[in-house]
Amino acid sequence: MSNTVSLASSSDAGMVEFKECLKYMRDGHWEEALTYAQRALENGPQNPFYLSYTGLLAALAQNRALNAERLCKEAVAIKHNHAQLYLNLAQVYLQAGRTTDAIATLEKGLVSTGRDVRIRRELKKLGLRREPVLSFLERSHPLNRTLGKVRHRLMGASKTTH
Repeated sequence: MSNTVSLASSSDAGMVEFKECLKYMRDGHWEEALTYAQRALENGPQNPFYLSYTGLLAALAQNRALNAERLCKEAVAIKHNHAQLYLNLAQVYLQAGRTTDAIATLEKGLVSTGRDVRIRRELKKLGLRREPVLSFLERSHPLNRTLGKVRHRLMGASKTTH
């Protein structure tokens, strides 16, 4: 019985630390947020959210891209169907100037998470678009717009940047 209480309080401690992390992060205080994320991770070393946010904050606060990438990839491996984990990994790549890797990560996230709106929004911000169906016409031409919608319905999201 005391083991159960001990596990519950350990997990609760991690959540308390994690909530503080998110509060500091929201306010743009990366170093402070990282401290709380690391404390949460100590309490829950296999929690994918603690791993992911510790990684993201390591990139933002200390520019530790390799460590950040490792932590975020580990989080995605544990819980591959949660959009925020892909978004955090993509942000680490963007912080390191690796836009192609960020886009590839977000595209994988779209498949794994059921086309999450946050991932689609991030891809749109990165300028992910296919070539017009009929390249000799403007992208805004009604024929290109109609054919583009049909192509999107048939093929799904874009795999190239333009």
